[in-house]
Amino acid sequence: MSLRHKLIINLCLSLFIFFSIISYAKDANILLLKTYDSSQDVTGWLMSEKLDGMRAIWDGKTLKSRQGNKISAPEWFLQALPAFAVDGELWTQRGDFENIISIVRKQTPDERWHKISYQIFEVPSQQGGLLERLAILQDYLAHYPSSFIMIIPQSTVQSAAHLKTELDKVILLGGEGLVVRKPTIPYHTGRSSYALKVKQYQDTECTVIAHKEGKGKYVGKLGSLHCQLPSGLTFYIGSGLSDQQRQFPPAIGSIITFKYYGFTKNNIPRFPVFLRIRKQQIE
Repeated sequence: MSLRHKLIINLCLSLFIFFSIISYAKDANILLLKTYDSSQDVTGWLMSEKLDGMRAIWDGKTLKSRQGNKISAPEWFLQALPAFAVDGELWTQRGDFENIISIVRKQTPDERWHKISYQIFEVPSQQGGLLERLAILQDYLAHYPSSFIMIIPQSTVQSAAHLKTELDKVILLGGEGLVVRKPTIPYHTGRSSYALKVKQYQDTECTVIAHKEGKGKYVGKLGSLHCQLPSGLTFYIGSGLSDQQRQFPPAIGSIITFKYYGFTKNNIPRFPVFLRIRKQQIE
């Protein structure tokens, strides 16, 4: 590796660390999810589908992404939002994340916004438990009905078997997973053990540190991504990449999200599969 390439990689990693610090500071000001552990009893908690949309926080005046970037939504969309804060996902349908991003990230919003719904899972700054907070928005919508502002349905977990059954249903429909939350907990920011994501697989993030050229039908294209975990361990991801992504792979220094199924004896993610470039990088 030439000195120039080493300098470029070091610069990318330095920028990654810098922006990660900024991201952490912003993330700490919003509700975040921990991963559900099957050993934890969540009977009696509220359960909802985890939508694969773009996180959007409305503070009563401005619609922003998870990273605090202003979202250029149409005026008709913004005028329908309440004067109080709500938090949710900009969403169209399951498995449509890339299309959602292509709509929302445009600086000049177009007619495709009519396909977007704002799926609300939280009403920050309100008193009481989750259902009491959501009731504030429910009352608002009773007075000011909207075809695109919706409250994500919540149901009560009856048992661990019930949770698994509902998760299987969502996965069968092409969904991402579930969210379970303890209903009596007041609104809080950051991660806690009272707001959990439930998935059939685990997912996390890593940094792309190099590209490995492919073989056979992938000669001249990306074969796999050489990635590094925050722990410093490195590994390769060769599955889940489209032909276009192999032609134009995520840049070195990019943060990507991947799914995996447990760990090897060397603590390397087992069967890693590329999912997407980290959402915050394209919001």
